[in-house]
Amino acid sequence: MTATPGSCPERRRAARRSTIGTSRLDPPIGPYDHLEGVLGAAFSLVEYGDFECPYCRAAVPVIERVRRALGDRLVFAFRHFPLAEVHPFALAAATAAEAAGLAGRFWTMHAKLYAGDEPALTQTDLRRYAEEIGVPPQKVTWPATRFVEDRVEADFNSGVRSGVRGTPTFFVNGERYRGPVTVPALLAALQPSPASAS
Repeated sequence: MTATPGSCPERRRAARRSTIGTSRLDPPIGPYDHLEGVLGAAFSLVEYGDFECPYCRAAVPVIERVRRALGDRLVFAFRHFPLAEVHPFALAAATAAEAAGLAGRFWTMHAKLYAGDEPALTQTDLRRYAEEIGVPPQKVTWPATRFVEDRVEADFNSGVRSGVRGTPTFFVNGERYRGPVTVPALLAALQPSPASAS
């Protein structure tokens, strides 16, 4: 049975022991991240994701429900980890999101890139999304995106340092999360009982 918020302390401690590894987030969440919520919130959740990854796409509504459940007690950050060898459109999508971010539209583009049941990430798609969110379409495709490639590479390298091997990979309160990507499991990991936190 999956641990759920409000379950007995023994079950929550067991869930935490089984889902938090020893890998630490490097660097820690900070002002350079794309954030939903504010730094200094009681709990933090970081995702290393790939816009072409079906598992990342499936995680989007889970993360949204976790965010709604915790409100301003949670800060969520997304970091790029495009698996370009298996996902040929992932890198272009990541740079498009970063380019939209220069116009203050990172999260709006993030939502567009993950919308629908299947990824639509061709150059034509990226330009259309840009138009829909009010960003000049030429700004989200190469060569304009060469100015944000370093940012995507920095995220990827931080993932490698943090032990990321695939997507999505989550870090809960700075530590690698190894459990199921479900609302109850993430909530249990984010909010350890006082006994298990000591």
